[in-house]
Amino acid sequence: MGEDRHRSVANLIGADAETLALWWLRLKGYRLLARRYRAPGGEIDLIVKRGHAIVAVEVKARATLEAACTAITPRQVQRIGVAFAHFRAIRRLDERFTYRCDGVFIAPRRWPRHVQDVGELG
Repeated sequence: MGEDRHRSVANLIGADAETLALWWLRLKGYRLLARRYRAPGGEIDLIVKRGHAIVAVEVKARATLEAACTAITPRQVQRIGVAFAHFRAIRRLDERFTYRCDGVFIAPRRWPRHVQDVGELG
């Protein structure tokens, strides 16, 4: 039961962090295309668009911004790439767009940090 409770708390923190990240990106002119996009082999926290850029966004919330900024692993980027390829195929997106993987990092009492190109989508 303790593990289930821990998972529930983590999911709530993650959902709150994603909401904050989404508002931060909206203030920067991004428009939401998908939230918590799941595909076989991967998941993407947010998919947003601004101009001709379509961006897969990984959101990390930690006790410090430094810890959040180092929390994205190469394996996670690979899984995001798999899910993003599925999203592109379903939406029939083509070369008119540029694609990238960004991170938004969240820590208590700090402004969110948006970092572009945290990994190659493959």
